[in-house]
Amino acid sequence: MTAGLWEIVLRGVGVTLQLLVYSALLAAAMSFVAGAARTHRSWLVRFVAGLYTEVFRGISALVMIFWVFFVLPVAFGWQLVPMWAGTLALGLTYGAYGSEIVRGALAAVDPAQREGGVALGFTPWQRLRLILLPQAVPEMIPSFSNLLIELLKGTALVSITGMGDLAFSGNLVRLALQQSAQIYAYLLLIYFVIAFLLTRGMRGLERRLKAEVAR
Repeated sequence: MTAGLWEIVLRGVGVTLQLLVYSALLAAAMSFVAGAARTHRSWLVRFVAGLYTEVFRGISALVMIFWVFFVLPVAFGWQLVPMWAGTLALGLTYGAYGSEIVRGALAAVDPAQREGGVALGFTPWQRLRLILLPQAVPEMIPSFSNLLIELLKGTALVSITGMGDLAFSGNLVRLALQQSAQIYAYLLLIYFVIAFLLTRGMRGLERRLKAEVAR
């Protein structure tokens, strides 16, 4: 490939990484808010959080991207730039999956720990912040690592809207070269390298968090 074509691919890598970071941050926020809300005492809070989880978990990420790109502007007059539209669609969709990870990890904490917080007079927020989350978060990391890899692969869906991510850039290069095998081999390798680095980073974070809990 020529230097100019490699420049197109590298621009696509940058867009994909940017979309991945923004979407992961939104998905993480939604995961913790909805996951913690599903353990709340109020049935109304649990119902709203459960409704979000079931709705966004049951909708295809591809359909959600189409809806945000093409329906939202017509229905509400909001035209988001492609980066934020992709972030919204992917972050809300994958946040619904993450909320189940958070809910399950919080529920797995020894009930005696929660009761100890009550005995000490901690508020629900203090019990969550000081007792439950420090023990539950290290157990969430392997599941969140898988979800992050799924989110990376999900970023390729935005290419159908013309956003210049890695998959879209690769397709442009394929049309220029008329060599599908070569460019798609490069794309496979690039996605694998990014996923591998993410996995190693998450494993390092898991070891660090578990070491802090063990102190």
